[in-house]
Amino acid sequence: MANLNVEASDPGTRTIRKVTLRIFPIVGLLYVFNYMDRSNISYAELGMRDDLGITTATFGAVASVFFLAYVVLEIPSNMMLKKVGARLWLARIAISWGLVTVVTGFVDSVTHLYVARIALGIAEAGLFPGLLLYLTFWYRGKERGQAIAMMALAQPIAMILGSMTGGWILDHAHWLDLSSWRWVFILQGAPAILIGIVTFIWLPDKPADARFLTPDERTWLQAEIDKEYVGESAEKETVRGQLSALKNRKVLYMAAANFFAACGLYGFTFFLPKIVQQLDPSYSSTSIGLLGAIPFLVGAVGMLIVARTSDRTGERRLHVIGLMLLAALGLFGTIVFRHTPAMALICLSMVAVGVLGYMAPYWALAARVLPRKETAVGLAGINSIAALGGFVSPYLIGKNATADDVTVGLYFPIGCLVVCAVMLPFLKVPREREPGADTAAPTPATTAA
Repeated sequence: MANLNVEASDPGTRTIRKVTLRIFPIVGLLYVFNYMDRSNISYAELGMRDDLGITTATFGAVASVFFLAYVVLEIPSNMMLKKVGARLWLARIAISWGLVTVVTGFVDSVTHLYVARIALGIAEAGLFPGLLLYLTFWYRGKERGQAIAMMALAQPIAMILGSMTGGWILDHAHWLDLSSWRWVFILQGAPAILIGIVTFIWLPDKPADARFLTPDERTWLQAEIDKEYVGESAEKETVRGQLSALKNRKVLYMAAANFFAACGLYGFTFFLPKIVQQLDPSYSSTSIGLLGAIPFLVGAVGMLIVARTSDRTGERRLHVIGLMLLAALGLFGTIVFRHTPAMALICLSMVAVGVLGYMAPYWALAARVLPRKETAVGLAGINSIAALGGFVSPYLIGKNATADDVTVGLYFPIGCLVVCAVMLPFLKVPREREPGADTAAPTPATTAA
């Protein structure tokens, strides 16, 4: 996982590997527990339904309300990260969302659950675009697709761990007179606090602060990153200059396309346990967790393959279009085979490959569109508008689902995925340089291991 797709003759191979080995354990853990704590309500719902009197429609609303504050605060969060540094800001995000997740385990009404979900959105806001921005400080365009894929791989890992541990906790954790669903939040939220502390201690802000690199390696890496923005103004970045990204038509267009993709992603992730449960009502919570992990295992493999081929060819857009259509076909197949568990799981695996695999080429495409001064706001703006899909899709799926059949609500995300695929051919994006095209850079000095 530590070896990005760089040419053997590339003088930066040693530097890139050292960067990856140092920052990715932290980046990966941050995103694993971020996504786990955002979506663990989908398993907790299987147990809290009776305690709090939650219907499928109510669950859809509770799941979606998370995104209200999240959308509003994405851009300010990325601007703060750029101002105060990644180490401090990412640590703050992790510690605050971990605390909110643990507290969610003690809510005693639907109203309190709504408040907790809104607070979680406030706490988590900015992590994903912040990590995307952080990767642009360390990786060149030709490596960025796989770097993003390595980070995004945390998402299926989070869902696999969340599925397996969430189902087990529901069946086995009955401690201190607390319902098992409460322990889902407590046990999956606490690690984020520790990870936040480790982030503050261990994560360097930028190459200039990377004491694990030699001076020559730091100089080489920064020069390589600067090449990505040759010809741009070197004037000091201002708040107004950063916010100019919101007037960039390509940013707005990509944000709109990503909104439709997100409708498919979040509709799938939040309702997967419910879909699996309805395949066979005799399934235990542990069985639902194990079966629910299968699509994410397949999706993780697909994500890595897509990222590798996308970086190797430099082609991003056609990859995303194909994956959107694959996910739409998978959701339709889930509806058709909802009474045939084996076929339904195959279809759900197709969905996972589509909605997870698209992220690496899509965000590499987005980073290619943006000039440097607009990356902080541009990436956050695209993700903010996309996050609205996380509000709209679960809400509408829950509203249209019935107590016995959640799949009737899946036609909406199917339509959204198709719309995203239709939009992308009209986006004009400059092609990236071929991998290995800039090998004339000076070789960084090497030191004894």
